[in-house]
Amino acid sequence: MNRVPKLSDYIETAAADFLRETGRVELDARWIAEFFQDSGVAEAYPRQDLVAFSVLVEKALAKHAERAGKQARLHLDRIAKIGKKPPRA
Repeated sequence: MNRVPKLSDYIETAAADFLRETGRVELDARWIAEFFQDSGVAEAYPRQDLVAFSVLVEKALAKHAERAGKQARLHLDRIAKIGKKPPRA
């Protein structure tokens, strides 16, 4: 029996694929429409609206960007702390 992926799985996949392919967090309308059709979202969830789906993907992209920003700030803080250590005698 084939299991239909959850809608949230499609959303996360779309966000990750878009970010990896484009490096941007501003969702492209043509890209998401193509993903919606080609990935099987339209078939698996026939009542799902493309516009509503794209809004959910945009939210996921924002979360990915926020997490990446936090990680970058943590790494910069660690680097700054390393640079402040007194020299060894």
